[in-house]
Amino acid sequence: MAILIPIAFAAGVITAFSPCVLPVLPIILAGGGTSATPRRPYAIVAGLVTFFTLFTLAGAWIWSQLHIDAKYQIRIGAVMLLVLALTLILPKAGELLERPFAFLTRRRVGDVGGGFALGAGLGLVFVPCAGPVLTAVITNVGGHTVGVRTVLLALLYALGLAVPLLLIAQGSRRTAMSFRAHAQTVRIVAGVLIAAVAVVLYRGPAWLTDLQTKVPGYLDSAQRAIEGNHAARKALGDLKPKKRDQTPFASAESNSLPRLRVASKPVKVPLNDYGTAPDFQGISHWVNSGDLSLHALRGKVVLIDFWTYSCINCLRTLPHLEDWDKQYRSKGLVIVGVHTPEFAFEHDLGNVQKAVAKLGVRYPVALDNDYKTWNAYSNQFWPAEYLLDQTGHVRHIHFGEGEYGKTEQDIRLLLRAGGSSALPRPVREPDATPTGVITPESYLGYFRIERYSGSQLSADVPRDYHYPATLARDHFAYDGRWTVESERIVAGDGARLRLHFHARQVNLVLGGKGLVAVMVDGRAKGAVHVNGDRLYTLVSSRLIRDGVLDLAFTPGVQAYAFTFG
Repeated sequence: MAILIPIAFAAGVITAFSPCVLPVLPIILAGGGTSATPRRPYAIVAGLVTFFTLFTLAGAWIWSQLHIDAKYQIRIGAVMLLVLALTLILPKAGELLERPFAFLTRRRVGDVGGGFALGAGLGLVFVPCAGPVLTAVITNVGGHTVGVRTVLLALLYALGLAVPLLLIAQGSRRTAMSFRAHAQTVRIVAGVLIAAVAVVLYRGPAWLTDLQTKVPGYLDSAQRAIEGNHAARKALGDLKPKKRDQTPFASAESNSLPRLRVASKPVKVPLNDYGTAPDFQGISHWVNSGDLSLHALRGKVVLIDFWTYSCINCLRTLPHLEDWDKQYRSKGLVIVGVHTPEFAFEHDLGNVQKAVAKLGVRYPVALDNDYKTWNAYSNQFWPAEYLLDQTGHVRHIHFGEGEYGKTEQDIRLLLRAGGSSALPRPVREPDATPTGVITPESYLGYFRIERYSGSQLSADVPRDYHYPATLARDHFAYDGRWTVESERIVAGDGARLRLHFHARQVNLVLGGKGLVAVMVDGRAKGAVHVNGDRLYTLVSSRLIRDGVLDLAFTPGVQAYAFTFG
């Protein structure tokens, strides 16, 4: 850990001079030059460090407690900046805002207090390029393993960022001091500048990304030397949360099967008993129902399906779940889809609601954005089914696709044991589970990348890539300008991607808006219109085949992962 202390601080310093700071730099300059007091620059930087660190470490929890969707974070920060800009343009507005706090002190607090508020707004809108240090912090936060070391890393990174910004703010204040005779004009000009940046920020993060990626990554080599050396990578790797090897249901108590007592007489069910199921935990929203608990569902057969809407394996499972819901809901079956996101865009309630409606899912769906229910089951798979009897015990588990007949057989067995009679005929939905050897699922972001060929990867910075001379089966490569991020790649000018696949169907999770031209074995197959974050089918044939897929992207389109059928 000791080696990471100077590295985290240096990483923050590098960020302060990188293209990532460009969106907030005008506000630092304008904010620092609007007061004669030397304390205001310190207040601005203190506000930025405090709120950037706070929301990096606990942003999801804070927004959930406030019952505000985290996607509005930048907009809230932009509104704060707009209000503070108004106080610079109209002094009377500043006096009105200060009036409620006048009783706290006889001294005028606007310069320092307003400076801290300005920095707080910056802390909410600042979206830095995540190098290895910040990525390690975010990964631990996402895995709910925030400890002293993670907090220390985040704070040191923020302090490293603060030092150069403080010098910039102090410099702008000294420059403004030379215009004392025009102090009010300086404040008005600064207020207009801050307001203009706030309005652009409010429109969304696309402008931020566009500005950051159009400026060359002139500090890439320094960042790699400091954060990417062997010692740093090893120390950062030690911070990663360790996966548990097995679920608490790994061994069934097959010799001790309880009798169900909800039927007219006790019935012994010839299924394994994996123990009492954990209840739903940390669910942020429910779709298609109000809040549910396993206690309230006692007396029902419950099928819990862990899924996410851009997962092709989950999508191939859905027709079976939907048919079981239609056939057996009236007989005592409750299906609950626990939507645990794999990618950032799948955290969004609106995206999930649209997907649920489009896919025709009518049973309850729980948004497990913080992985609390997932972790309660020690689950590691999409999809995963846990079948519960009427007493809340897990009686059947299946990971992945397939075995639909066995799952339905066990559903019917439990329903009969609970007293349901005259069950409808079993569902005969075709099983679309791929058979044979096909190309494995392939993630495109550097966090889980495998089977990549070609130019050396550079994390989180735009750069040009080139295809290799040859491409082995199941491998892929980039060409043109790309920004390779932790879980996705973002297309720049001339962005292309080549994949040597062996499958019947090739799917790609895409985001943003634009076009993706598709060629298979050198033949044009049209273009995919990307209009949202979801799974798109690029190749579909009757039989498994070997082929080379070439894709050309318009700038701004994002790609996450290939899946195959």
